[in-house]
Amino acid sequence: MKKIINILTIVTPLAVFAQGSYLEADKDYAMLNYDKAISGYEKHISKLKKESPSTDVMINLANSYFYTKDYSNARKYYFQIYSMQGNNMDEALFIRMISTLRTAEDYDRANELLKSYYAGNPQRIKMLVYQKGTLDSLTSEYKDAVNMSINSKSADFGVTLYDKEIIFSSSRELSTASPEMTAYPYLNLYSATRNPTTGQLSNVKTFLSNMNSGYHDATPAFTPDNSIVFFSRNFLTKNDKLDAQNGGVSNVMIMRGRVMNNQLVDIVPMDFNSKDYNCSHPFVSKDGKKLFFASDMPGGHGESDIYVAELYNDGSTGEPVNLGPMINTPGVELFPSISGDTLFFSSNAHYGYGGLDVFSSKMAGKTNFSIPENLGKPINSNMDDFAFIKLQDRTGYFSSDRKGGKGDDDIYWFEMVELKKFIAYSGLVLTKGDDTPVPNAKVQVYDVFNDLITEFQSDDKGNYNVDLPCNSQLKFVYSKPEYSTETVSVSTPEKPGESKDNNVRLTSFSSLVEKDGILEKIKVDPIYFDYSKWDITPQAEGELNKILFAMEKFPNLKIKIESHTDARGSDSYNLKLSDNRAKSTMQYLISKGIDPSRIESAIGYGETRLKNNCKNGVKCSEDEHFTNRRSDFIVISK
Repeated sequence: MKKIINILTIVTPLAVFAQGSYLEADKDYAMLNYDKAISGYEKHISKLKKESPSTDVMINLANSYFYTKDYSNARKYYFQIYSMQGNNMDEALFIRMISTLRTAEDYDRANELLKSYYAGNPQRIKMLVYQKGTLDSLTSEYKDAVNMSINSKSADFGVTLYDKEIIFSSSRELSTASPEMTAYPYLNLYSATRNPTTGQLSNVKTFLSNMNSGYHDATPAFTPDNSIVFFSRNFLTKNDKLDAQNGGVSNVMIMRGRVMNNQLVDIVPMDFNSKDYNCSHPFVSKDGKKLFFASDMPGGHGESDIYVAELYNDGSTGEPVNLGPMINTPGVELFPSISGDTLFFSSNAHYGYGGLDVFSSKMAGKTNFSIPENLGKPINSNMDDFAFIKLQDRTGYFSSDRKGGKGDDDIYWFEMVELKKFIAYSGLVLTKGDDTPVPNAKVQVYDVFNDLITEFQSDDKGNYNVDLPCNSQLKFVYSKPEYSTETVSVSTPEKPGESKDNNVRLTSFSSLVEKDGILEKIKVDPIYFDYSKWDITPQAEGELNKILFAMEKFPNLKIKIESHTDARGSDSYNLKLSDNRAKSTMQYLISKGIDPSRIESAIGYGETRLKNNCKNGVKCSEDEHFTNRRSDFIVISK
């Protein structure tokens, strides 16, 4: 995206003026005429003798080189700024500097600088480390990208479907010339016929008879019934004519129109537009209920962010909502598209090869997203890669200004292939203690975001096997009625083809309880208290931990606590003492994290429920009295 990036990518850094003075180059820079700005700034610098150029001049010159794709010279001036400002350098400038290193494939140096710059931002470091790890271990699921035969020497990009045709943006020679930015031709919309087998496009013609508007029109998006089209238009602010000589400046707005009889009618700007900022790159969700777009409107996270707005039947929208910091960075995010539950977009600040790279992120709700992952090669390169769209047949298109293309930006076709990106993971579900198999145990696998990715059962011999994604942090949850629930964390290898085994042991509920008539009680040894006290002793704590174990392993288990004494001592004293001991036992369990709702009651019965005939006045042995001194933990439900 050479000159086109200044028209429809909404990256328009504000001009800063050298030490309060005004250079002619500043005017060219403000007008986005970067070629002339470069010439002017370089002449200004050459006239300086011992004096160094101001920081403002270096910023404008570095940005001018950056936006004309002269990354070598851009890098030189960015590093001069960095040498003076260090990690206090403006973040947007720093991101561009890193991009120039990546386009030169100097990834080690870029990584070192990123680590230093974001040392005080652990969340940013964590995201970049994760993204680097996924990219380093990525096995491409795409065949080599195919350059389309219809590409011209100009800019061709931004494919979308319209009925049975492909619509794309182009500044090819069929277009009239624009007066700004060295007479770069206007962007217009074109249609083409698509070969579904090869992806090749043919029969290029102007889309709609009245679309050559004298504006830059690009990146269309249609409602599901194709009745409404949204598109980006370079909006002119000076009497509808861009006057580069006298300071006319344009910005980008999203327009809405209706397609009727091969004509575009009822063209209006969307309500969220403003002449104070840019909106571009609309994309309509498959259900027609959401409009995604990019904008540098105030309140965002960086130079340009991705937004979503509720889309109504008449083409109007609700208030735009920023997709948040998981997607949007201090840099540039552009060209959103949706396929299934996945958001695709381009960014220069998430971890990538350089320039704009295409990323994917799983959506869970309007603004909840997984960490964006780089699509890798051949989709991405060390140049600008953008306008990615995935079709339902596992093919799609994207645009790039990578080396070897035909023009400023080219359209490429891709085809996804089925690759083994998994490891074989198997094991046995066994009973703790005797290692007997547990058949039909439920096994659930969750990803790092706690989203369920698969669920299955062990076979009749307790065996299970599953294919897992490589280089993933996963959580296995094993469960079965009457058995404990066990959770195991699993880290899968980086490369496919490897296998991993894991046996897990579940505690059977029957091993933890004993029958007392029709009741089930959790097995514990007698719990001893000091004489006439109810404090939890170390011995009592050891036995109560058995109760904790049972309640932790069986999350649905509910109990009631009963405490009993022998017949020695007064009836009223024993009743009060046992009740205090029951309440103390309950409080111990709660203090260890057991939800109070799981304990139905804690009651002391004193000597009212003796297990034998050792009542008042009856001479009994110590062992017979001991039988009556007990705490019972009775199962209510499980």
